[in-house]
Amino acid sequence: MLEPFSDGFRNFHKDGIEVPAEEMLLDKAHMLELTATEMVVLIGGLRSLGISSNGYGLFTNDFNALSNDYFKTLLDMSVKWSPNGTGNSFVATDRISGKQMRNASKIDLVLGSNSQLRAIVEVYASDDAEEKFKCDFIDAWNKVMNADRFDLENI
Repeated sequence: MLEPFSDGFRNFHKDGIEVPAEEMLLDKAHMLELTATEMVVLIGGLRSLGISSNGYGLFTNDFNALSNDYFKTLLDMSVKWSPNGTGNSFVATDRISGKQMRNASKIDLVLGSNSQLRAIVEVYASDDAEEKFKCDFIDAWNKVMNADRFDLENI
């Protein structure tokens, strides 16, 4: 009964749900009172740490370090994304060799295709943004973790 229908932060979306995963993500982010930047940085940070219920969107080799690899890889134009037939997942193939490179969900790809979200991703994907990314992730994480801590309101 407590299992969610969808959780874009964990890349989870139950089969048979009529509402698209990206809409459910926006609804959850709104309920958590997250800004677009906080939503994007949380998704990127969780993926860089290996958080994905289905393995999609994991674009780094080192899940023990918080890094901006997810954003850099998401913007890689050397691959072509195509649906893989399951509805919520896509496969990246190298544009030259045709070799399958990685998998992603709609949640991952919407960050690169929506113009406003892509602008945020481009900031975090830059080579000199790793420290900014880490600080912003920590701030967003603390915001979510303290969201229902009513005992902190008077402090």
